[in-house]
Amino acid sequence: MSKINFIKIEEKILDFWKQKKIFTKLRKKNAGGKAWSFLDGPITANNPMGVHHAWGRTYKDIFQRYKAMNGYDQRYQNGFDCQGLWVEVEVEKDKGFKTKKDIETYGIEKFVNDCKQRVTKYSDIQTQQSIRLGQWMDWDNSYYTMSDENNYAIWNFLKKCKDKQILYKGKDVVPWCIRCGTAISQHEILTEEYKEVSHKSIFFKLPIKGSPNTFFMAWTTTPWTLPANVALAVHPELNYVKIQDRKDNNIYVLLESKSELVVNGKIIDKFVGEKLIGMEYEGMFDNMKEPSQQLKSYKHSVISWDEVTEEEGTGIVHIAPGCGQEDFQLSKEFNIPVIDPTNKQGKYKQGFDFLTDRFVTEVNEVIFDDLTKRGFVFDIKDYQHRYPTCWRCKSELIFRLVDEWYISMKKLRKPLAKAVKKIKWLPKYGLDRELDWLKNMSDWLISKKRYWGLALPIYECTKCKKFEVIGSKQELQDRAIEGWVDFSGHSPHRPWVDKVKIKCSKCDNKISRILDVGNPWLDAGIVPFSTIKYYSDKKYWEKWFPPHLVCESFPGQFKNWFYSLIVMSVVLEDCPPVETIFGYALVKDEHGEEMHKSAGNAIWFDDAVTKTGVDAMRWLYFSSNPFNNLYFGFNNIQKSQNKLLVLWNIFVFYKTHGSKIIKAQPMGNVLDKWIISKLNNLILKTTSGLDEYNTSFVAEEIAKFLIKDFSRWYLRMSRNRFRDLSNQADNQQANYTLYFVLLNLIKLLAPITPFLAEEIYLSIKQDNDVESVHLFSWPKADQQAISKDMEDKMSLVREICEIGHSIRVKAGIKVRQPLSCVAIKSSKMTAELENLIKKELNVKKVDWVKKIPKSKDWVMVDDSDILMALNIKLTAELEEEGIIREVVRQVNSLRKKNKLTINDTIEIYYETTSQRIKEVIKKNLGTLKKNTISSSILDRKISNDFSQKQIKINNQVVVLAINV
Repeated sequence: MSKINFIKIEEKILDFWKQKKIFTKLRKKNAGGKAWSFLDGPITANNPMGVHHAWGRTYKDIFQRYKAMNGYDQRYQNGFDCQGLWVEVEVEKDKGFKTKKDIETYGIEKFVNDCKQRVTKYSDIQTQQSIRLGQWMDWDNSYYTMSDENNYAIWNFLKKCKDKQILYKGKDVVPWCIRCGTAISQHEILTEEYKEVSHKSIFFKLPIKGSPNTFFMAWTTTPWTLPANVALAVHPELNYVKIQDRKDNNIYVLLESKSELVVNGKIIDKFVGEKLIGMEYEGMFDNMKEPSQQLKSYKHSVISWDEVTEEEGTGIVHIAPGCGQEDFQLSKEFNIPVIDPTNKQGKYKQGFDFLTDRFVTEVNEVIFDDLTKRGFVFDIKDYQHRYPTCWRCKSELIFRLVDEWYISMKKLRKPLAKAVKKIKWLPKYGLDRELDWLKNMSDWLISKKRYWGLALPIYECTKCKKFEVIGSKQELQDRAIEGWVDFSGHSPHRPWVDKVKIKCSKCDNKISRILDVGNPWLDAGIVPFSTIKYYSDKKYWEKWFPPHLVCESFPGQFKNWFYSLIVMSVVLEDCPPVETIFGYALVKDEHGEEMHKSAGNAIWFDDAVTKTGVDAMRWLYFSSNPFNNLYFGFNNIQKSQNKLLVLWNIFVFYKTHGSKIIKAQPMGNVLDKWIISKLNNLILKTTSGLDEYNTSFVAEEIAKFLIKDFSRWYLRMSRNRFRDLSNQADNQQANYTLYFVLLNLIKLLAPITPFLAEEIYLSIKQDNDVESVHLFSWPKADQQAISKDMEDKMSLVREICEIGHSIRVKAGIKVRQPLSCVAIKSSKMTAELENLIKKELNVKKVDWVKKIPKSKDWVMVDDSDILMALNIKLTAELEEEGIIREVVRQVNSLRKKNKLTINDTIEIYYETTSQRIKEVIKKNLGTLKKNTISSSILDRKISNDFSQKQIKINNQVVVLAINV
């Protein structure tokens, strides 16, 4: 294969696009055409891009380039996600901050400005990386979710939620990150954020009131929640037992299927769980020195819960409503107390005796020691399980009772489902996944106790408890009674917006904005409105809404960005936010492992580019099934490069053998007609595939055409037509066909591998052609040029040849050795197709027979539907021809090794002891000279000065040498 430096080509083409303003010319060409609206899911401007970012951005670029070649006018607006915990945590790392207190000591204003600066820095870096990827966007018009426009648009949305009575302040138990000091919504905890961890689990025993020496045996992996225990839960229909421990005579109540936990136990009673409901027990921490007021007179008892399972634990579940989401819901159902043990720092509050002011993550051993001394411990074991972690800082989460702000799903669930069903989901299972999420999700927690983010425009009166939502900057100015001057001129962020006070519309009390910031998915969910001028130019918005396509990674976004898009669109316009959602999977390393910087297997975009270039990466991304995880590694990139090298070698062949194309020639050769038919079929398949966003199908069809049809069959079978100038008409037709197919092939590849397509085009473009391959219109299939009959017959020819080659292998006869005849049990073909069989199988004659000959001279295969056989008997004439072919091949391999061209004439020297080979060479000097471009062929002693090689022909040693 010819050598190619992808990186140098790409750098050259980037400069060409920039200097010639090709993207600008493309937009001008399509301006005023039919609109195709793409909505970019914003990349977080927080770090340089990794190769996982490049997968999605490649899809986005390919689809937009394809639509552009089809004449569509587009907005080309890139987006940057700017606000939220992800940025805050990185700034904290840079500053060495450990807690939120460090931020407040440093100063909220300085911290927020640092966050803004980080976003600006990395959005610039990501822009340059995206340009290097080949992505064409209107970079000067990128949207930023931290913009005033975006933030005020969300204010309007939240006011609509208030008007619709779906925004509320609620108390709930939620995942809480101690390190970040904020709630983590249900939507933010992805499957990937559950990590395999080992915790100390405790089997503990609780005395049953009125039953001496009898205990409920319960279990937990979170011992810190035990001081908040108020109840136990059992399944009313599962089988439980009383089992007596022969060692200490204690009696334990637990699931029958878990009775093996009591090693020396004897079952003395069996019953269903319903019998246990209402039974009381003694709490573990009721006698603390500083007992919670709620527990002083409370009677602990057993409740019924259908979610109790036999999978883990004992079948008797410890219920702590202040420390678990399901527990909290049970507290409402059974009207049981809620003990809230933790503060926002993750420490025990006052009232928890020796645990007060300790971090809940650091008390396991203290609790174990205390419970052991007081006789509540049955066993303590290590337990491996999946546990949720913070999606940003990766710390283990706890669950705690908090006051937060929510958007209720009760009224929205049905209209959301209706909107979801109107969207085309790729993959198709995305619809079911989204509907399932909408059916089972809790209310949307939208508040965070942080600093850099959407300032929730909620003003809560401390006097009358009424809350109000401000819907715009103008409304805030109109309502402001204090602080407007201090705020004016600043973005609507903390701490500036916090200075503005308004008057309570109910009691006239001066009230402040709550200090919470918003869930970052509000920022991204509003972009179909904020970025398309919903509030400033409705006519413009109606032209581009709803977008035809959004394209993002599916695993997380079905309950984050896709979800927030749908919610905000339904609230504002009662319609779906997009026509098609294209979701793709995850990028992992080539061994299928998740990429992590800490594991050393993460690959940054810049590192990959400097090693492989981007076109090979783009082909890997495009050809992978988007609905399966992509295994990214340099071995896989090499495979992509190899496919592109096939295209490059075809181009090199054209440049070497092709002549300047002036006009189309009348097509006569069957190979030309066939490849043109295949090309037009490829255009049809590629067009329909890209219309349906079926990328891997398109890649497969292009690769099949490029490698199997164009390179391995058409060019190989036509090679002599390009070299033989004696038939000028056929030579010209072959040249034109090669040019025509190559040109249309790079048009099809232009959206996918834009650099290589451009490089080839600039080398083959004819006078008066467009300036760039990307300024062409998308190829249109010529239906008249498609012949299914011809394609089927050529397919049969290729199958016959494949079988014939297998027979040669079976007989141990090389293809270069001519044979007399192939016999085929099939209908007779045209002379042209028959000649292809003769040429490919190197036989003198094709016999179309009713019965395959059977003798020692004939070899056939039995495992094919096509019955055929080769006559392997070699005559002297056939043997002679085989010798000449072998000499020609070996001499030409020496020419290639020495990088000689068709303009270089050589001298050939040979040595051999075989008189037969010497006779054959001398007899065929003319043929040898013509096919090796040589002036003389001499039998002589070969010195070491010449380029030479030793070969075997018919088991006879021959030394060949050439000299220019």
